[in-house]
Amino acid sequence: MKINRFIITNTYQAPCGELIIGSIDGRLCLCDWLKSAHRRTVDNRIQRGLSARYYPGETDIITETKRQLDEYFDGKRKSFDLEIMHVGTEFQKKVWDFITGIPYGSTESYSGLTAMAARDADLRAVSNAVAANALSLIIPCHRVIGSRGKLTGYAGGLLAKQYLLDLEKTYLSLGIFDAGPQA
Repeated sequence: MKINRFIITNTYQAPCGELIIGSIDGRLCLCDWLKSAHRRTVDNRIQRGLSARYYPGETDIITETKRQLDEYFDGKRKSFDLEIMHVGTEFQKKVWDFITGIPYGSTESYSGLTAMAARDADLRAVSNAVAANALSLIIPCHRVIGSRGKLTGYAGGLLAKQYLLDLEKTYLSLGIFDAGPQA
């Protein structure tokens, strides 16, 4: 198969690690940890699924993603408002939609997510869907934790996961978001 489309990629230095951001057709398709154990698997799935290859550069959606990430890390944003393109199965997309609904500063267990999102699936299938998320932070899989509040695997590493959870709890405890709805 001849590939003549491109996913434009760039990087973003977050306080807890570096992200690779990618866009195609004016939509965000990638915002994932650069040093993830699953980096090659995710990259292959994205490129294969979109029949495109990576090419470094900058696009309007990448610039906007970086701006919104800055706001998130500065405590000025609880969620993201970006045009995204999911690359995954219908089941994965269903799980990702439920993850997006986990409120800022809150967590949900894998078993709770399974009960909500996939009554007919098992915990392993839901865990695999969470792990396949290529839009970290945008689809806040850092809010999915193990039983009894235990932190479990995260593409950015457990230190980054703890950092993000602490960041959200800190901003909530400071009342940053009490003044009304935030983007």
